[in-house]
Amino acid sequence: MGATVNLTHHFLIAMPSMADPNFAHTLTFVCEHNPDGALGLVVNRPIEMTLSALFEQIDVPLENGGLRDTHVLFGGPVSLGYAGWDAGQLEEELAANAWLTVAADPGVMFELTPEHRLPAAMRLLGIDLSQLSEDVGHA
Repeated sequence: MGATVNLTHHFLIAMPSMADPNFAHTLTFVCEHNPDGALGLVVNRPIEMTLSALFEQIDVPLENGGLRDTHVLFGGPVSLGYAGWDAGQLEEELAANAWLTVAADPGVMFELTPEHRLPAAMRLLGIDLSQLSEDVGHA
């Protein structure tokens, strides 16, 4: 059996050719990747709902007033707002050049606004997002 890659705590950067609209132009943080599959969160796509509205819906007080107007992130297309891959599925997508990967930098997620996260993750690889073509060749 070949070597397996573990992308836990890595970013998945959607290539410009990504056909799935759920992931086009996204930066996804992989929370866990193991032989059973992978779980991640899209970290650069805010939705219209604010944290105060979310906390009101679940009837929980939001103690930190500074977070009230923070927008909730899309997270992913699975019912509770995350991205999931079955066993081997993420590996297949990587082989098809759907994603670039890079070790996650907490500063990208926690110090930058959502619209700056994808270009910053690309810079971790030394790549300018505007330089990527939608036509990706295979070696």
